[in-house]
Amino acid sequence: MVNEIGTFFMDIVNSSHAYPTGGTSVDEFWSNPKRLASTLKSENEESCTTYNMLKVSRHLFRWTKEMAYADYYERALTNGVLSIQRGTEPGVMIYMLPHGRGVSKARSVHSWGKQFESFWCCYGTGIESFSKLGDSIYFEEVGNVPGIYVIQYISSSLNWKSGHILLNQKVEPAVSWDSHLRVTFTILSKEKGPGVTSTLHFRIPFWTYSSSAKAVLNGQDLSLPPPGNFLSTPPQNWSPGDELTLELPMDLRTETIKDDRPEYASLQAIFYGPYLLAGLTSGDWDIKKDSSLSLSDWITPIPAAYNSHLISLSQQFTDSKVLVLTNSNLSITMDELPMPGTDSSVHATFRIILKDSDPSEFSIPDQIIGKSVMLEPLDFPGMVLTHQGMDKGLTIAESGDENGIFRFVAGLDGNDGTVSLESASQESCFVYGSSSLMLKCNPGSSDNEFKKAATFVV
Repeated sequence: MVNEIGTFFMDIVNSSHAYPTGGTSVDEFWSNPKRLASTLKSENEESCTTYNMLKVSRHLFRWTKEMAYADYYERALTNGVLSIQRGTEPGVMIYMLPHGRGVSKARSVHSWGKQFESFWCCYGTGIESFSKLGDSIYFEEVGNVPGIYVIQYISSSLNWKSGHILLNQKVEPAVSWDSHLRVTFTILSKEKGPGVTSTLHFRIPFWTYSSSAKAVLNGQDLSLPPPGNFLSTPPQNWSPGDELTLELPMDLRTETIKDDRPEYASLQAIFYGPYLLAGLTSGDWDIKKDSSLSLSDWITPIPAAYNSHLISLSQQFTDSKVLVLTNSNLSITMDELPMPGTDSSVHATFRIILKDSDPSEFSIPDQIIGKSVMLEPLDFPGMVLTHQGMDKGLTIAESGDENGIFRFVAGLDGNDGTVSLESASQESCFVYGSSSLMLKCNPGSSDNEFKKAATFVV
């Protein structure tokens, strides 16, 4: 009876009340079934609820070995748990995970918690969730031929005592420019004593596809089952050095929100393999695309090199105040240094685009001194910072105009690690900060105030 109740409960929640993250609840409550489109705001998905749903799915998998519960665990852990802590900073967690358009984890009723002041119920479950990230990677099956079920692909090691082996799992980080999840399993050691014949079972998740998936055991290709099943190795006595590799292709896909009203049929989440993608928007959610195009035609990978092309430009305004160059509603201003994990930190981040140069020629900002560049706001790809003439403010516009090209030069203040941005269209005119931001021309070599205001720290 307990099994049936748990199964019924899980099926009801997942079919009618679950967000794409695997989380559920609105303001700590469940609302009407299949009406989630009306609930999207800043106070969705209580962290405690996701924590408890993981416990339910873990128990159901142990009872049934049903793949759906393993898939759910991956979904909720990856998208509904790892997302509630700000980076690797301890003690900074969130109560509710927002799902609304244009909302922010940093701008909600609770926002990010404080290390020494916040202790909501979700801090208790959040701390516990991060202390047991490895508790549902491996499951043991006893019997004449014992086995291990690997249901999560997370770098880890398992000392399988009854199997007399130490199993190491290494997962290559998932990236947009390599559409495969790559996992290597290695037998590192073997306990003394007689060997044990056993088998290993590997989850082939629903989000992959068979056509280019690959499994290799000690150099020999294995036949893969369709997604949604387990790949089981032949029973054998494992030896140190045995190795199995998996290559699981990841693709873009959409999932419709749990809402059966026709007017919300086009409201969909976008996934890349197991990962839910989030859009940086100011509130818009309508994507206008050619119906003949596939997802991969209009959602494209970000090249690996772009990670080292991101910068922020700051100035020491007073002894205790640092200002940063910020995109504010398509106008460029100098704002206070943003807190980490906020949308303000996104607005203060720009990508360096080299003009008429190979992007591979640099990996860190100080290697572009003397080069012509454009600055693309992180949240407005395709747009660049541009000036509007001498003594006028800066703005954001589509690239192509010469007013959007600047030459990075060594900081006019003469200090190490600083830069100045000289306009390509108006020689000896620089981006000038201080209390206001504009393009200003150098009045002379002895003007130290100008040099300071036209110098930025990268």
